[in-house]
Amino acid sequence: MGSLGRTIYLVGSWIRSAGQAVDRVGCTLQANHLFQEQVSRHRTLMSLFNKDPLVDKDAFLAPGASVIGDVQVGRGSSIWYGCVLRGDVNSIRIGSGTNIQDNALVHVAKSNISGNVLPTTIGNNVTIGHGAVLHGCTVEDEAFVGMGATLLDGAYVEKNAMVAAGALVRQNTRVPFGEVWGGNPAKFMRKLTEEEIAFISQSATNYTNLAMVHAAENNKGFEEIELEKTLRKKFARKDEEYDSMIGVVRETPVELTLPDNILPDKAQKAIS
Repeated sequence: MGSLGRTIYLVGSWIRSAGQAVDRVGCTLQANHLFQEQVSRHRTLMSLFNKDPLVDKDAFLAPGASVIGDVQVGRGSSIWYGCVLRGDVNSIRIGSGTNIQDNALVHVAKSNISGNVLPTTIGNNVTIGHGAVLHGCTVEDEAFVGMGATLLDGAYVEKNAMVAAGALVRQNTRVPFGEVWGGNPAKFMRKLTEEEIAFISQSATNYTNLAMVHAAENNKGFEEIELEKTLRKKFARKDEEYDSMIGVVRETPVELTLPDNILPDKAQKAIS
């Protein structure tokens, strides 16, 4: 931070302090009629013990996520709604193109039975499913951790390996390349097929693209949102023929296009 940045920061601190002082005076004057407001102090990015999170400008941090302390998030990665990444007593390192899905928890280890101090390291193009818990472990590139799975201190998931949903990987357990492990405690189940290995990479790509959509939506201003609501209401229940008459072109993402057999009326109309 340069001299100008430090000056602006100090001025901001003075203004906030002045506002807090005025608020305290107002509370005193209200006496017994005081209505105490509790303001949320949630911050998506929070420094701790002089450790600052470092998040690439092309990464997506969803509102409601918490990235705290010594955490690094690489290019194109996404940290979804409700996630907590707490790098307080050690570090968390996340590579590029990795997605950590809603309500997942990533923490580190300072003390455990083995006495090891362990960071958490997650590689590139990794998928961490909803509600997973990773604690003082390592996940290599293009690995997959299923929903609700738990990885304990010293667990190591190799490249192109998969931890099944709900599995518990015990301390210092290694999940080898190309294998699926599941259960409580997690054990070898079978080898991954070529199609499943390809799916792991595709899953990471899909989430990178989806994160761009969510980032764009979260960056919209109030006026833009209200305009889109008005347009959707105005053009609701209009069919393709009406659209062509007034020159409206609707671009529907491929992933949101339903097959004809899901909408029988549409299929019959196409046949006729």
